This record gives sequence, C-alpha cells and structure tokens, in this order.
Amino acid sequence: MAFDIERNVSRETLEKLKACEALVRKWNPSINLIAKSTIDDVWDRHIVDSLQITPLIPKNIQRIADFGSGGGFPGIVIAAFAQENLSNVDVTLVESDKRKAVFLRTSVRELGLNANVIDTRVESMAPLSVDFITARALSSLNNLFEMALPHSTPHTRYCFPKGRRYQEEIEEARQSWQFEIETHPSLTDNESRILEIWDLKRVS
Repeated sequence: MAFDIERNVSRETLEKLKACEALVRKWNPSINLIAKSTIDDVWDRHIVDSLQITPLIPKNIQRIADFGSGGGFPGIVIAAFAQENLSNVDVTLVESDKRKAVFLRTSVRELGLNANVIDTRVESMAPLSVDFITARALSSLNNLFEMALPHSTPHTRYCFPKGRRYQEEIEEARQSWQFEIETHPSLTDNESRILEIWDLKRVS
C-alpha cells in the first residue's frame, strides 16, 4: 500500500487538510488535542498518518465511524477525503471528551464536511450499523473489537493503525476472536502497521 498525496488528493481536499492542520495548531494549547511533542510535525505525524487509511476504504460503503476521534485523526481527515472520493458517505466521529467534541464540531462546520459528532463513550451508544470502523491510538485490538462489534454488520471492515506491538495484539486478540487480517506497512513509522480486518466473530 502506498499513498502519494499529490496523486490521490485534489487541490480542494489539500486545502481542507491544510485548514485542518491550522485548526489543530490553534486549539491545541487550550485543549491538548495532540501531544505537544508532535505539534511541529502535525502534517506527517497525524494528517499523512491518517490519510494512509483511505486506500483501504471500500468504494461502495455508506457509513464510516471513527472511535475516539480526539483531534480529528483519522476521522476529520477521512471525511475531508471522502467528500470528493467516496460519494454519499456519512462519517460519524465518536469522542467522549466534551471539549474535544466541540473542536470536532467546529472543524466539521468550518471545513464543510459531511460528518456528525457523538459526544459519548462508544460503549454507551445505540448500534450504529456502519460499514467501516477505524480508531487511532485508542485501545488494544482486543478492546477495539469489543467496542466495534455492537456497531458492525456481517460485512463491516475494520482498519486500525498500530505501533510496534501490533503482532502481540493480534495474537492476544486471536484468543477471543476469529478474523481475517492483512497488515500494511506504515508510511510514517517503519515499526508500525495498518491492520485491515474483516469477518470478525467472537470465539464461541
């Protein structure tokens, strides 16, 4: 998997992503959306890192959910990409932190995105029945499956960026879950992987 920004992102989408970067820089001192150590590298560490998920999104889906959206990664970035590349897709951003949810709603409004924000815990929501679920730096793979299954359909695809412990997390999850998986190299960290998962079932 590769993601060439110049080839895969239009000028309009690129402008939205630059505006997203500016919003994060503006709000971060008061809300701490991302780690201060990464504020000087928002583009590569957060925006490009989020964009590399987009080639794995099936073209015919209708509903995407991002759990623990925080500073909008990857949800806001996916929503910006989807406007021109995925027709009629609704993106739901789930964030329990009320202040971060305000930031997300502001970003959706100012960037003109087709997305909605739910400011509650994933475990407390009514089933979303979405086609594609993602989450970045939220929890272990095992816990992500617990969160995601109630909001899934038999055809839901999952995409979770993971760090250097990704293989351990996969092995741990296999003790409780059955699933198909393909791992993709990360463009932003040689030791990280993007986990593409489908056919998720709890081990009976």
